[in-house]
Amino acid sequence: QVQLVESGGNLVRPGGSLRLSCAGSGSTLTAYSLGWFRQAPGKEREGVSCISGPTTLSTLTFADSVKGRFTTSRDNANNTVYLQMNSLSPDDSGVYYCAARLGTCSRSSNNYNYWGQGTQVTVSS
Repeated sequence: QVQLVESGGNLVRPGGSLRLSCAGSGSTLTAYSLGWFRQAPGKEREGVSCISGPTTLSTLTFADSVKGRFTTSRDNANNTVYLQMNSLSPDDSGVYYCAARLGTCSRSSNNYNYWGQGTQVTVSS
């Protein structure tokens, strides 16, 4: 069983950047596909991106609004997955979660078995 801990959320001005981290313990993350999701107040949880495992290591971007701005990557040596977020706007504000599942990436949060506690991202001037 894998445990996930997100970090890196913060208050940032529009146009700024943040890098979120998702550190795994209890199991190597290379065995899982890792998804990033976000939830703004009053809105449903939204799939942002995913990096697949264990062999293909391809990345998928689910949210059209982040294409070209957000990048998902892995650091297997540190058992960590990252979400680099650039050109942030207030619409990117919310709690960001990472989640893990065995098998290929899925857009649906229902298909992920393990979740972190989330990290808050606030984009405001």
